[in-house]
Amino acid sequence: MEARATARQIRGSARKIRQIADMIRGRSVQDALNILQFVPKACARPMEKTVRSAAANAINTGDEQSRDIEDLKIKTVFVDGGPVMKRINYGPRGSASTIRKRTSHITVIVGD
Repeated sequence: MEARATARQIRGSARKIRQIADMIRGRSVQDALNILQFVPKACARPMEKTVRSAAANAINTGDEQSRDIEDLKIKTVFVDGGPVMKRINYGPRGSASTIRKRTSHITVIVGD
């Protein structure tokens, strides 16, 4: 049985969040939560919330079987780019440049 959780429009570039996703891919949910708790990057908090949500979705599905969080394993984690907010940074002598504030979509799938 698989369960899925998605976090959309998380502030942070997909490239930086993929570094966190590579650390937890294929591990058990308990190991992944322990790793994410001590990673000193800001992107680890939304990833941790998404993993917890996917685990809760797996435990609380309408099946007869009762699952435990120790039995769950992260099957797939993928991070896609989201919409980009564009802002203007004004410079000297009337020039301007664009600041691109990137967002990401995180998807976590857990299973037995």
